Amino acid sequence: MAVLLACIICANAAMAQFSVGVKAGANITKIQGVAFKDEFRYGYHAGGFLELPLGKKLGLQPEVLFNQVTSRLDSNFSHIYQNAANFNTYKDVKLRYLSIPILLNYKLGNILSLQAGPQFGMLMSGDKTLFQNGKEAFKSGDFSMLGGAQINISKLRLTGRYVVGLNNINDIGDQNKWKSQGFQLSLGIAL
Repeated sequence: MAVLLACIICANAAMAQFSVGVKAGANITKIQGVAFKDEFRYGYHAGGFLELPLGKKLGLQPEVLFNQVTSRLDSNFSHIYQNAANFNTYKDVKLRYLSIPILLNYKLGNILSLQAGPQFGMLMSGDKTLFQNGKEAFKSGDFSMLGGAQINISKLRLTGRYVVGLNNINDIGDQNKWKSQGFQLSLGIAL
């Protein structure tokens, strides 16, 4: 009985060391490349996070997010379509990723934390028939770096981040490189 009580006390102490939460927000993104307009478009993200303290100032924050990255094809690129109606059907590009950011948090005080780290994304759905030959246009994965800040008010988390894609997501050929770029604004709550 004493061993069971000690295990319960240790488990409760370990649980107090980290927190779990949910978050959602807006993505303001674009895909950089020859075929795309140089403008930011709106999307969304939603998911959960885990806060693991690594000391008084440092912490690790892995997340699992559903991310929508949006962009628009440049009208100068419409010549590859068989007809103009086909271009109008596919001019708006929406990619949906399951993203896993792993962030290092550095606390500047009780309220503000700076964040930086990699993000791994797996393409769940996207525009696969973007071009007349029917080949899939985008690679199945994306690797990005994130940097930003998080405001912690009690259990509330307000986050702003810059996201820059590091790899070419063009799956048509290597002649034109496509990379994602954007901002994330989110509101979360630790449970």
